[in-house]
Amino acid sequence: MHRNKILAVLLAAGATWTSAQVLAPAEIRDPNLRELQQKHLPDLEKIRAEIARHRFPYHFYFSRKLDLSEEQQRGADQRSIRFDTFHNQTVLEITGNYYASYSASLMDTPERARRTLMDVVAPILQAAVPPMQDEIAIQGFAVEVSHHVRRQMLGVTIEGVEHIAFLLPRSAARTFLSAATPGEQETALMHGALYVNASPAPGWENQAQAWTEAPAVPASSSPVAAVSATPAPPAVALRSLAPTRETLRQKQASYQPTLDTLVRELDKDAHFVAYAPPAFIAFRDGAYLQLSVSTTLEEAQPGSRYRAAALAFDEHISHLIRPVLSRLKDRAGLDGVDFSTAVRAAGENASALAIEFIFPWPALVCYEKYDCTGQQLVDQGFILINGERISLDLQSAEAAR
Repeated sequence: MHRNKILAVLLAAGATWTSAQVLAPAEIRDPNLRELQQKHLPDLEKIRAEIARHRFPYHFYFSRKLDLSEEQQRGADQRSIRFDTFHNQTVLEITGNYYASYSASLMDTPERARRTLMDVVAPILQAAVPPMQDEIAIQGFAVEVSHHVRRQMLGVTIEGVEHIAFLLPRSAARTFLSAATPGEQETALMHGALYVNASPAPGWENQAQAWTEAPAVPASSSPVAAVSATPAPPAVALRSLAPTRETLRQKQASYQPTLDTLVRELDKDAHFVAYAPPAFIAFRDGAYLQLSVSTTLEEAQPGSRYRAAALAFDEHISHLIRPVLSRLKDRAGLDGVDFSTAVRAAGENASALAIEFIFPWPALVCYEKYDCTGQQLVDQGFILINGERISLDLQSAEAAR
């Protein structure tokens, strides 16, 4: 009885300096997590207030429990902002219920997940990251949200719940904050891991695997303890190491029969370069499949190199993406595709412009499913002209001469 009274006093005290959406430190069992919660109470309250000010497309509630009706949610425990662990990594976690109801016949699983990611998770991260981006005791941010899905069964509309979870490494959070456009924002988010009903979302399998393979990092708000426990930067803990030559060689051997078939079936339209067969390369700590092709533009004088790049994408590369992806059925360990092309104007045989269109796998899947436009795909990728990265607005570039 005496212990219960003490706990009640602690909980009551916690309620006086934390909001209804921030978990009181006394309720957290792990001492290191509890210390973090205590240390950052003012920051967590700022995060709560910032999220509360945001206008979501549909009602959003903080919640300790997912899968509640909106009526149940109004009276439910909303203290969901807290520090927790996921796959041995310390994260700032925020959970809630989002009362959007998507039609399963109009939006497939990846599209529903992406919509909630951009409409709900991204605004939450915009509020959560700034106060916590310099806290070395955490390795990332976790947001878990439920939304509703309508399906037809025997002529009757049935509505169920789908759970979306997203994990963003702290090392990628700074890039996310500095994003100036929705496309740049999506590119930064691709360093995270997206789950639907506890399974990696299509196209996000490799990112999810990076989290599960990350070494354990004990939570501590003490800088000395945190640094001594994890001498490498947080980015190393959360991201796979760059693939070695041996890893790339093994992938090449594993995929070779598929690549041979791909070249044979698509060469008529792709115009593969004979002396540079498809090969795995290391790019941004990932294993990318490089496809070397040649592009001949329809125009004899395409103008600027930006216009040439835009025309190369619209006239050639964009038409290869879905055929290529359809032949890569086993996508394990594949982080993206590099379409490396030598672009020539019509009737020109000598000089060529070297352009690379490098796209991460989630962006390619988004385009494959018609969830992303060509411009959105370009915004999420890396466009290199003669080895230098550029920004490319397809419509503006093609309109200019």
